[in-house]
Amino acid sequence: MEKLAITGGIPMRGDVVISGAKNAALPILFATLLATEPTILNNVPHLKDITTTLALLHKLGAAVLRNESGQVMAHPSIIKDFLAPYELVKTMRASILVLGPLLSRYGEAVVSLPGGCAIGSRPVDLHLKGLQAMGADIYIDQGYIYARTKGRLKGAVLPLSKVTVTGTENLMMAAVLAEGKTIIQNAACEPEVVDLANFLNIMGARIKGAGTDTIEIEGVANLKGGEYSILPDRIEAGTYLVAGAITRGNVKLVGIHSEIMQSLLLKLQEAGAEITTGENWIRLDMQNQRPKAVDFVTAPYPAIATDMQAQLMAMNAVAEGISTMTETIFENRFMHVHELQRMGADIHLEGNMAICTGKPSLIGAPVMATDLRASAGLVLAALVAQGETIVDRIYHIDRGYERIENKLSRLGANIRRIKG
Repeated sequence: MEKLAITGGIPMRGDVVISGAKNAALPILFATLLATEPTILNNVPHLKDITTTLALLHKLGAAVLRNESGQVMAHPSIIKDFLAPYELVKTMRASILVLGPLLSRYGEAVVSLPGGCAIGSRPVDLHLKGLQAMGADIYIDQGYIYARTKGRLKGAVLPLSKVTVTGTENLMMAAVLAEGKTIIQNAACEPEVVDLANFLNIMGARIKGAGTDTIEIEGVANLKGGEYSILPDRIEAGTYLVAGAITRGNVKLVGIHSEIMQSLLLKLQEAGAEITTGENWIRLDMQNQRPKAVDFVTAPYPAIATDMQAQLMAMNAVAEGISTMTETIFENRFMHVHELQRMGADIHLEGNMAICTGKPSLIGAPVMATDLRASAGLVLAALVAQGETIVDRIYHIDRGYERIENKLSRLGANIRRIKG
């Protein structure tokens, strides 16, 4: 099993190019199933989740080609299988996004519950209720969702009881080929939702309101092909900004739009960073100063993303002052706290709140990644820790970060991938 070995204490300095957004690329790849012609996608990141998605599309019968420059060509015209098996989707919750396109275009889908999760507290049930309101027959048996429709889905008003990004995306993809108008209320406003809507509109969909809490979709008979470039990854960008902040460094991100990161940039300024931006870049300069502790609450966009919670917690662990961090999105997203404590962090939990008293430094230790963003937080903590940190189970980080050790090395980090 591969690990990352990191010796901390080096300020991050230099430029880093931001990859395409995983959370935009995944739904857009699934949306290619809706087209009657080939589609070409640019700026697709090289990630484990992308490879899994391409394997699933190939298993369904789509012709898929990927080159080293980040371009993917997908042609779904020979889809002959409507089963998304557990073996392919167990590691990737976003795989539920295959449901809407298959059902809308082909009238049939059999999809494993992602990661074996149960219907209930997680919002997968909102996907199913929305599809049922559009006329789908759905039942669940032995961990699989069985969905079928007679003829086209029907447009409907879909009031979501909870803001859900994947739910919004799944229902939007289902609605583009439905008969009549669909209105999604309490829709997610994330930039990745807007990116999906822009891609679908290029193919001939009629979507209005993406980026607001009410999205209107006028169904069309079919979608053509097209070419599209994936949005840059704001979570990857945020991670490298925090890498600069936590190490008292100076980093410039290339290929990222500051307008989709305003909440995080304001927090980093509150922490003492000097932020400058241009048309396609962001620079953070800590001027060799220790960051100041910042309080935050995770919430749907445009607030602080839950996907940045672990990284900001790592920064607060070495910041000046006491901070409170409240997690409102996922009930089980503090698993990295115990690993940060192993490195000397002074953090204690009170329900969905973490309270941290910053220390001047952390101590390198063997730690274990428990999920994608937790692993990023541990890597950031290792960058500032005294001595060597070994981060285990880094297959998590490969799901969402393209060559993280290479990019951090170019910023000056002492980091290497090892076997063990």
